[in-house]
Amino acid sequence: MTTARFLIVLDADSTLIRNEVIELLADEAGRRAEVQAATESAMRGEIDFATSLRSRVEALAGVSVDAFERVRVRIEPTPGVRELTAAVHARGGVVGVVSGGFHEILDHIAPELGVDRWRANRLSIADGILTGRVDGEIVDAAAKAHSLQEWAVELEVPLRATIAIGDGANDLQMMAVAGLGLAFNAKPAVRDAASLVIGPQDLSEVIALLP
Repeated sequence: MTTARFLIVLDADSTLIRNEVIELLADEAGRRAEVQAATESAMRGEIDFATSLRSRVEALAGVSVDAFERVRVRIEPTPGVRELTAAVHARGGVVGVVSGGFHEILDHIAPELGVDRWRANRLSIADGILTGRVDGEIVDAAAKAHSLQEWAVELEVPLRATIAIGDGANDLQMMAVAGLGLAFNAKPAVRDAASLVIGPQDLSEVIALLP
C-alpha cells in the first residue's frame, strides 16, 4: 500500500484549471450561453448539482468526440498549479483531483499537471457522438467528500492531514471533511464556509500552508 505524509484534493474546473470544461464543450454545440448560466447557478448552490449536470450534458447531444481534442488545447492551467504539485511531492504528499467535470478531458491534463489520482464523470458516447447523457453515477458533492475520505484511508493519511480546495457549492462537503478547507476563486457561500480564503488566483499561494 502506498502511504503519504498528507493529501491535498482539488476541484478541477475553475480551480486546477481556469476553464469550465462543460462550457467549452457547449461551444461545440453552439449552446455556451445557456450552459454557462446553468453552471453559475449550480456553483452558487441554487440548484441540485446532479440535476443541473444532467440538463447541461443534454445540451451536448450530437457533439462529435473530435471536439475533445479541440477543447483540450483550449485548457488553461491555473497559475501556480505546477509549483504547488511539485511542492506537495517534495514534502511527501499526494495530489488528488475530484471533479464534476469529465474524464475525457481530465485523463489528459491531470498527469501533465502533476496530479497523482483523479475522479470525474464520464460522458455517454455512441458511434463517436455524445448522446447527451452521463455514463454511470454522477460525481456530486457527496462523491467528492467520499473520494477524499477513501483516498485518505488508502494512503494512511489522517483526515487532519488533508487539504481540500474548491470554488463551488458542490465542493463544500469535501471541504468540511478535510482537515483544512480552502476557498479558491470561490463563490460567496464557499468563501463563508472555508477555513481560509485564497485571494490571488495563484495556487502557489497554497504552498505556505502545506505541512
